[in-house]
Amino acid sequence: MARHGENIRKRKDGRWEGRCLIQDRENGKGRYRSVYGRTYEEAREKLGFLRSQQKKSSVEFNRGKWEKGVSCKKSETQEMFGEKFLFADMAEKWLAKVKETKKPSTYVKYRLIYKNHLKLLFQEAAIREITDCRVQEKISDPLSESVQKSIYCVLNQILKFASQNYSISMPFLKRPVSHAPKKSVETFSRKEQAKLLSQLHKNCGLKNTHRFKAAILLCLHTGLRIGELCALKWEDLDVENQMITVNRTVQRLCLEDGFQKAEGGERKTSLVETEPKSTHSKREIPLPSAVIAFLVQIKQDKEYIFGEDRPAEPRTLQNHFRKILLAAGIKHKNFHALRHTFSTNCIEGGTDVKSLSELLGHSDVQTTLNRYVHPSMETKRRHLDALSAFYSQIHSQSVRSN
Repeated sequence: MARHGENIRKRKDGRWEGRCLIQDRENGKGRYRSVYGRTYEEAREKLGFLRSQQKKSSVEFNRGKWEKGVSCKKSETQEMFGEKFLFADMAEKWLAKVKETKKPSTYVKYRLIYKNHLKLLFQEAAIREITDCRVQEKISDPLSESVQKSIYCVLNQILKFASQNYSISMPFLKRPVSHAPKKSVETFSRKEQAKLLSQLHKNCGLKNTHRFKAAILLCLHTGLRIGELCALKWEDLDVENQMITVNRTVQRLCLEDGFQKAEGGERKTSLVETEPKSTHSKREIPLPSAVIAFLVQIKQDKEYIFGEDRPAEPRTLQNHFRKILLAAGIKHKNFHALRHTFSTNCIEGGTDVKSLSELLGHSDVQTTLNRYVHPSMETKRRHLDALSAFYSQIHSQSVRSN
Protein backbone atom coordinates (compact mmCIF):
# COMPACT_ATOMS: atom_id res chain seq x y z
CA MET A 1 0.00 0.00 0.00
CA ALA A 2 1.28 3.47 -0.89
CA ARG A 3 2.44 5.81 1.87
CA HIS A 4 -0.17 8.41 2.97
CA GLY A 5 -0.12 11.40 0.60
CA GLU A 6 2.50 9.89 -1.74
CA ASN A 7 2.42 7.34 -4.54
CA ILE A 8 5.25 5.23 -3.10
CA ARG A 9 5.06 1.52 -2.28
CA LYS A 10 7.38 -1.27 -1.27
CA ARG A 11 7.85 -3.99 -3.89
CA LYS A 12 8.12 -7.73 -3.23
CA ASP A 13 11.80 -7.60 -4.22
CA GLY A 14 12.45 -5.21 -1.30
CA ARG A 15 12.88 -2.06 -3.37
CA TRP A 16 10.70 1.03 -3.05
CA GLU A 17 8.83 2.24 -6.16
CA GLY A 18 7.48 5.73 -6.68
CA ARG A 19 5.10 6.51 -9.53
CA CYS A 20 4.37 9.88 -11.09
CA LEU A 21 2.04 11.00 -13.90
CA ILE A 22 4.06 13.07 -16.41
CA GLN A 23 3.33 14.76 -19.71
CA ASP A 24 4.76 13.12 -22.83
CA ARG A 25 6.40 15.81 -25.00
CA GLU A 26 5.75 14.03 -28.27
CA ASN A 27 2.02 13.25 -28.11
CA GLY A 28 1.00 15.51 -25.21
CA LYS A 29 -0.60 12.62 -23.32
CA GLY A 30 -0.03 11.77 -19.69
CA ARG A 31 1.64 8.54 -18.67
CA TYR A 32 3.11 7.06 -15.51
CA ARG A 33 6.86 6.84 -14.89
CA SER A 34 8.43 4.92 -12.04
CA VAL A 35 11.52 5.53 -9.97
CA TYR A 36 13.17 2.99 -7.68
CA GLY A 37 15.24 3.15 -4.54
CA ARG A 38 16.77 0.81 -1.98
CA THR A 39 15.04 2.85 0.76
CA TYR A 40 11.82 4.82 1.05
CA GLU A 41 13.78 8.07 1.43
CA GLU A 42 15.75 7.40 -1.78
CA ALA A 43 12.57 6.67 -3.75
CA ARG A 44 10.92 9.79 -2.32
CA GLU A 45 13.87 11.97 -3.33
CA LYS A 46 13.88 10.64 -6.87
CA LEU A 47 10.12 11.04 -7.15
CA GLY A 48 10.28 14.60 -5.87
CA PHE A 49 13.06 15.40 -8.32
CA LEU A 50 11.07 13.90 -11.19
CA ARG A 51 7.99 15.95 -10.33
CA SER A 52 9.92 19.18 -10.00
CA GLN A 53 11.75 18.67 -13.27
CA GLN A 54 8.51 17.77 -15.01
CA LYS A 55 7.18 21.21 -14.06
CA LYS A 56 10.27 22.86 -15.52
CA SER A 57 10.15 20.62 -18.62
CA SER A 58 13.92 20.54 -18.68
CA VAL A 59 14.89 17.02 -17.64
CA GLU A 60 14.27 13.63 -19.21
CA PHE A 61 14.18 10.36 -17.38
CA ASN A 62 15.98 7.44 -18.99
CA ARG A 63 16.28 4.00 -17.37
CA GLY A 64 16.68 5.29 -13.83
CA LYS A 65 19.30 7.97 -14.69
CA TRP A 66 18.88 11.73 -14.47
CA GLU A 67 20.00 13.50 -17.65
CA LYS A 68 20.29 17.16 -18.47
CA GLY A 69 22.71 16.92 -21.34
CA VAL A 70 25.06 15.83 -18.53
CA SER A 71 24.18 14.55 -15.06
CA CYS A 72 22.83 16.98 -12.49
CA LYS A 73 25.36 18.31 -10.03
CA LYS A 74 24.92 17.08 -6.46
CA SER A 75 24.40 20.61 -5.15
CA GLU A 76 21.56 21.19 -7.64
CA THR A 77 19.93 17.90 -6.67
CA GLN A 78 20.25 18.68 -2.94
CA GLU A 79 18.64 22.08 -3.41
CA MET A 80 15.80 20.54 -5.40
CA PHE A 81 15.22 17.92 -2.69
CA GLY A 82 15.02 20.61 -0.03
CA GLU A 83 18.37 20.00 1.67
CA LYS A 84 19.29 23.67 1.25
CA PHE A 85 15.91 24.97 2.41
CA LEU A 86 15.89 25.53 6.16
CA PHE A 87 12.66 24.81 7.98
CA ALA A 88 12.89 28.18 9.77
CA ASP A 89 13.11 30.08 6.46
CA MET A 90 10.19 28.15 5.01
CA ALA A 91 8.13 28.76 8.15
CA GLU A 92 8.72 32.52 7.95
CA LYS A 93 7.65 32.55 4.29
CA TRP A 94 4.51 30.60 5.18
CA LEU A 95 3.68 32.91 8.09
CA ALA A 96 4.04 35.93 5.81
CA LYS A 97 1.46 34.39 3.47
CA VAL A 98 -0.88 33.55 6.37
CA LYS A 99 -0.68 37.14 7.57
CA GLU A 100 -1.76 38.38 4.14
CA THR A 101 -4.56 35.87 3.55
CA LYS A 102 -6.01 34.87 6.95
CA LYS A 103 -7.70 36.64 9.84
CA PRO A 104 -5.40 38.34 12.40
CA SER A 105 -6.50 35.88 15.09
CA THR A 106 -5.50 32.93 12.89
CA TYR A 107 -2.11 34.45 12.13
CA VAL A 108 -1.45 35.18 15.82
CA LYS A 109 -2.35 31.63 16.85
CA TYR A 110 -0.09 30.07 14.19
CA ARG A 111 2.78 32.44 14.94
CA LEU A 112 2.65 31.71 18.67
CA ILE A 113 2.61 27.95 18.06
CA TYR A 114 5.65 28.30 15.81
CA LYS A 115 7.48 30.67 18.15
CA ASN A 116 6.78 28.74 21.37
CA HIS A 117 7.08 25.15 20.19
CA LEU A 118 8.87 24.86 16.84
CA LYS A 119 11.31 27.70 16.17
CA LEU A 120 14.11 26.75 18.56
CA LEU A 121 13.71 23.00 18.06
CA PHE A 122 14.09 23.13 14.28
CA GLN A 123 16.11 26.34 13.85
CA GLU A 124 18.94 24.69 11.87
CA ALA A 125 17.03 21.77 10.38
CA ALA A 126 16.56 21.40 6.63
CA ILE A 127 12.94 21.20 5.51
CA ARG A 128 13.37 17.60 4.35
CA GLU A 129 14.52 16.59 7.83
CA ILE A 130 11.05 17.25 9.25
CA THR A 131 9.76 13.70 9.53
CA ASP A 132 7.47 11.88 11.96
CA CYS A 133 10.40 10.39 13.87
CA ARG A 134 12.27 13.71 14.10
CA VAL A 135 9.21 15.59 15.31
CA GLN A 136 8.25 12.95 17.91
CA GLU A 137 11.85 12.90 19.14
CA LYS A 138 12.00 16.68 19.57
CA ILE A 139 8.53 17.29 20.92
CA SER A 140 8.76 15.03 23.95
CA ASP A 141 7.47 17.32 26.69
CA PRO A 142 3.97 16.49 27.98
CA LEU A 143 1.60 18.82 26.14
CA SER A 144 -2.17 18.98 26.07
CA GLU A 145 -3.94 17.27 23.19
CA SER A 146 -5.14 20.65 21.95
CA VAL A 147 -1.58 22.04 21.77
CA GLN A 148 -0.32 18.89 20.04
CA LYS A 149 -3.07 19.17 17.44
CA SER A 150 -2.10 22.79 16.81
CA ILE A 151 1.60 21.90 16.49
CA TYR A 152 0.96 19.20 13.90
CA CYS A 153 -1.50 21.45 12.08
CA VAL A 154 1.16 24.16 11.73
CA LEU A 155 3.87 21.67 10.74
CA ASN A 156 1.76 20.08 8.01
CA GLN A 157 0.73 23.46 6.63
CA ILE A 158 4.38 24.53 6.41
CA LEU A 159 5.31 21.28 4.64
CA LYS A 160 2.36 21.66 2.28
CA PHE A 161 3.45 25.23 1.53
CA ALA A 162 6.96 23.96 0.70
CA SER A 163 5.56 21.26 -1.55
CA GLN A 164 3.23 23.59 -3.46
CA ASN A 165 5.60 26.54 -3.86
CA TYR A 166 9.04 24.93 -4.07
CA SER A 167 8.27 21.49 -5.55
CA ILE A 168 9.67 19.73 -2.48
CA SER A 169 7.97 16.39 -1.95
CA MET A 170 7.14 16.18 1.76
CA PRO A 171 5.22 13.57 3.79
CA PHE A 172 2.07 14.23 5.81
CA LEU A 173 2.93 14.06 9.51
CA LYS A 174 0.71 11.91 11.69
CA ARG A 175 0.14 12.93 15.29
CA PRO A 176 0.75 10.08 17.77
CA VAL A 177 -2.38 8.67 19.34
CA SER A 178 -2.84 10.15 22.80
CA HIS A 179 -3.68 7.74 25.61
CA ALA A 180 -4.22 10.49 28.17
CA PRO A 181 -7.79 10.67 29.50
CA LYS A 182 -9.80 13.43 27.89
CA LYS A 183 -10.89 16.29 30.09
CA SER A 184 -14.62 16.07 30.73
CA VAL A 185 -16.73 18.87 29.30
CA GLU A 186 -18.39 21.04 31.92
CA THR A 187 -22.09 21.87 31.89
CA PHE A 188 -24.40 23.26 34.56
CA SER A 189 -26.78 20.79 36.18
CA ARG A 190 -30.49 21.57 36.51
CA LYS A 191 -29.96 22.55 40.15
CA GLU A 192 -27.05 24.84 39.26
CA GLN A 193 -29.03 26.42 36.43
CA ALA A 194 -31.86 27.20 38.86
CA LYS A 195 -29.40 28.88 41.25
CA LEU A 196 -27.77 30.83 38.41
CA LEU A 197 -31.08 32.08 36.98
CA SER A 198 -32.19 33.15 40.45
CA GLN A 199 -28.96 35.13 40.90
CA LEU A 200 -29.27 36.73 37.45
CA HIS A 201 -32.75 38.06 38.23
CA LYS A 202 -31.77 39.21 41.71
CA ASN A 203 -31.26 42.99 42.15
CA CYS A 204 -31.40 43.57 38.41
CA GLY A 205 -31.59 47.32 38.92
CA LEU A 206 -27.90 47.61 39.83
CA LYS A 207 -26.41 49.41 36.81
CA ASN A 208 -22.85 48.24 37.34
CA THR A 209 -23.69 44.54 36.97
CA HIS A 210 -26.99 44.47 35.09
CA ARG A 211 -25.50 44.44 31.58
CA PHE A 212 -23.22 41.51 32.40
CA LYS A 213 -26.13 39.59 33.89
CA ALA A 214 -27.99 40.25 30.64
CA ALA A 215 -24.99 38.90 28.68
CA ILE A 216 -24.97 35.68 30.74
CA LEU A 217 -28.74 35.27 30.35
CA LEU A 218 -28.47 35.83 26.60
CA CYS A 219 -25.74 33.18 26.37
CA LEU A 220 -27.92 30.67 28.23
CA HIS A 221 -30.68 31.26 25.64
CA THR A 222 -28.50 31.37 22.49
CA GLY A 223 -25.18 29.60 23.12
CA LEU A 224 -23.20 32.57 21.77
CA ARG A 225 -19.43 32.52 22.12
CA ILE A 226 -18.02 35.08 24.55
CA GLY A 227 -16.33 37.05 21.75
CA GLU A 228 -19.61 37.21 19.84
CA LEU A 229 -21.43 38.47 22.94
CA CYS A 230 -18.89 41.21 23.58
CA ALA A 231 -19.09 42.41 19.96
CA LEU A 232 -22.88 42.73 19.77
CA LYS A 233 -24.23 46.14 18.76
CA TRP A 234 -27.70 47.53 19.31
CA GLU A 235 -28.17 47.55 15.54
CA ASP A 236 -27.87 43.73 15.66
CA LEU A 237 -30.99 43.49 17.86
CA ASP A 238 -34.32 43.38 16.01
CA VAL A 239 -36.93 43.91 18.74
CA GLU A 240 -39.88 43.83 16.36
CA ASN A 241 -38.97 40.43 14.89
CA GLN A 242 -37.45 39.20 18.18
CA MET A 243 -34.14 38.29 16.60
CA ILE A 244 -30.44 39.00 17.05
CA THR A 245 -27.80 38.83 14.31
CA VAL A 246 -24.19 37.73 14.81
CA ASN A 247 -21.89 39.69 12.48
CA ARG A 248 -18.57 39.97 14.33
CA THR A 249 -16.43 38.81 17.24
CA VAL A 250 -13.67 40.31 19.40
CA GLN A 251 -10.42 38.83 20.68
CA ARG A 252 -7.46 40.14 22.62
CA LEU A 253 -4.43 39.59 20.39
CA CYS A 254 -0.67 40.10 20.61
CA LEU A 255 0.56 43.35 19.08
CA GLU A 256 3.84 41.98 17.73
CA ASP A 257 4.76 41.75 14.05
CA GLY A 258 3.15 44.94 12.87
CA PHE A 259 -0.15 44.94 14.74
CA GLN A 260 -1.10 48.48 15.62
CA LYS A 261 -0.74 49.44 19.29
CA ALA A 262 -3.47 51.09 21.28
CA GLU A 263 -3.34 54.86 21.24
CA GLY A 264 -1.20 56.43 23.95
CA GLY A 265 -0.04 53.12 25.38
CA GLU A 266 2.65 50.46 25.21
CA ARG A 267 0.39 47.47 25.81
CA LYS A 268 1.45 44.16 24.30
CA THR A 269 -2.11 43.16 23.42
CA SER A 270 -5.13 44.88 21.93
CA LEU A 271 -8.84 44.12 21.63
CA VAL A 272 -9.36 43.35 17.94
CA GLU A 273 -12.76 43.17 16.28
CA THR A 274 -12.96 40.71 13.37
CA GLU A 275 -15.46 38.64 11.46
CA PRO A 276 -16.87 35.57 13.28
CA LYS A 277 -15.00 32.27 13.49
CA SER A 278 -16.33 31.01 10.12
CA THR A 279 -18.85 31.89 7.43
CA HIS A 280 -21.43 29.72 9.21
CA SER A 281 -20.88 31.73 12.39
CA LYS A 282 -22.65 34.67 10.78
CA ARG A 283 -26.23 33.84 11.71
CA GLU A 284 -29.63 35.04 12.90
CA ILE A 285 -30.96 33.71 16.21
CA PRO A 286 -34.58 34.07 17.39
CA LEU A 287 -35.02 35.34 20.96
CA PRO A 288 -37.80 34.68 23.48
CA SER A 289 -39.82 37.64 24.74
CA ALA A 290 -38.33 37.40 28.25
CA VAL A 291 -34.79 37.90 26.93
CA ILE A 292 -35.88 40.78 24.70
CA ALA A 293 -37.44 42.49 27.73
CA PHE A 294 -34.26 41.93 29.74
CA LEU A 295 -32.15 43.54 27.02
CA VAL A 296 -34.51 46.49 26.53
CA GLN A 297 -34.08 47.35 30.23
CA ILE A 298 -30.36 48.03 29.74
CA LYS A 299 -30.79 50.01 26.50
CA GLN A 300 -28.40 52.97 26.38
CA ASP A 301 -27.44 55.52 23.77
CA LYS A 302 -24.25 53.62 23.05
CA GLU A 303 -23.05 51.55 20.09
CA TYR A 304 -22.40 48.22 21.81
CA ILE A 305 -24.92 46.31 23.93
CA PHE A 306 -22.56 45.10 26.65
CA GLY A 307 -19.81 47.66 26.09
CA GLU A 308 -20.27 51.33 25.43
CA ASP A 309 -18.52 52.98 22.49
CA ARG A 310 -16.23 49.96 22.11
CA PRO A 311 -16.72 46.20 22.45
CA ALA A 312 -16.98 44.76 25.95
CA GLU A 313 -13.78 43.23 27.31
CA PRO A 314 -14.11 39.39 27.42
CA ARG A 315 -11.92 39.18 30.53
CA THR A 316 -14.17 41.68 32.33
CA LEU A 317 -17.24 39.60 31.47
CA GLN A 318 -15.46 36.47 32.68
CA ASN A 319 -14.58 38.18 36.00
CA HIS A 320 -18.20 39.21 36.57
CA PHE A 321 -19.33 35.69 35.66
CA ARG A 322 -16.98 34.29 38.31
CA LYS A 323 -18.40 36.66 40.94
CA ILE A 324 -21.99 35.76 40.01
CA LEU A 325 -21.24 32.04 40.35
CA LEU A 326 -19.64 32.67 43.74
CA ALA A 327 -22.65 34.67 44.92
CA ALA A 328 -24.98 31.89 43.72
CA GLY A 329 -23.00 29.22 45.56
CA ILE A 330 -22.02 27.43 42.34
CA LYS A 331 -18.63 25.81 41.81
CA HIS A 332 -16.56 27.77 39.28
CA LYS A 333 -16.90 26.74 35.65
CA ASN A 334 -15.52 28.31 32.48
CA PHE A 335 -17.77 30.79 30.66
CA HIS A 336 -17.86 28.40 27.69
CA ALA A 337 -19.80 25.95 29.91
CA LEU A 338 -22.86 28.15 29.23
CA ARG A 339 -22.62 27.28 25.52
CA HIS A 340 -22.41 23.55 26.30
CA THR A 341 -25.33 23.86 28.73
CA PHE A 342 -27.44 25.59 26.08
CA SER A 343 -26.67 22.80 23.58
CA THR A 344 -27.53 20.05 26.06
CA ASN A 345 -30.78 21.75 27.04
CA CYS A 346 -31.79 22.09 23.39
CA ILE A 347 -31.23 18.38 22.67
CA GLU A 348 -33.05 17.30 25.84
CA GLY A 349 -35.90 19.64 24.89
CA GLY A 350 -36.32 17.97 21.50
CA THR A 351 -34.39 20.34 19.21
CA ASP A 352 -33.16 18.56 16.09
CA VAL A 353 -29.37 18.49 15.63
CA LYS A 354 -29.43 20.39 12.31
CA SER A 355 -31.26 23.34 13.86
CA LEU A 356 -28.93 23.33 16.87
CA SER A 357 -25.90 23.23 14.59
CA GLU A 358 -27.10 26.35 12.79
CA LEU A 359 -27.90 28.12 16.06
CA LEU A 360 -24.36 27.42 17.29
CA GLY A 361 -22.80 28.54 14.00
CA HIS A 362 -21.20 25.20 13.15
CA SER A 363 -20.32 24.24 9.59
CA ASP A 364 -20.71 20.51 10.32
CA VAL A 365 -23.42 18.69 12.28
CA GLN A 366 -20.79 16.21 13.51
CA THR A 367 -19.06 19.02 15.40
CA THR A 368 -22.31 19.68 17.23
CA LEU A 369 -22.82 16.01 18.06
CA ASN A 370 -19.26 15.28 19.13
CA ARG A 371 -18.52 18.42 21.14
CA TYR A 372 -21.75 20.00 22.32
CA VAL A 373 -24.26 17.27 23.05
CA HIS A 374 -23.91 16.00 26.61
CA PRO A 375 -26.97 14.06 27.86
CA SER A 376 -27.43 14.57 31.60
CA MET A 377 -27.85 11.74 34.10
CA GLU A 378 -31.51 12.70 34.45
CA THR A 379 -32.01 12.25 30.69
CA LYS A 380 -30.25 8.89 30.66
CA ARG A 381 -32.33 7.74 33.64
CA ARG A 382 -35.54 8.87 31.92
CA HIS A 383 -34.68 6.91 28.77
CA LEU A 384 -33.83 3.76 30.73
CA ASP A 385 -36.99 4.06 32.87
CA ALA A 386 -39.01 4.33 29.66
CA LEU A 387 -37.24 1.22 28.33
CA SER A 388 -37.98 -0.64 31.57
CA ALA A 389 -41.66 0.30 31.27
CA PHE A 390 -41.64 -0.95 27.68
CA TYR A 391 -40.21 -4.33 28.75
CA SER A 392 -42.81 -4.56 31.54
CA GLN A 393 -45.57 -3.94 29.00
CA ILE A 394 -44.27 -6.72 26.74
CA HIS A 395 -44.01 -9.09 29.70
CA SER A 396 -47.58 -8.32 30.83
CA GLN A 397 -48.93 -8.96 27.33
CA SER A 398 -47.06 -12.29 27.23
CA VAL A 399 -48.52 -13.38 30.62
CA ARG A 400 -52.07 -12.52 29.56
CA SER A 401 -51.75 -14.42 26.26
CA ASN A 402 -50.61 -17.56 28.09
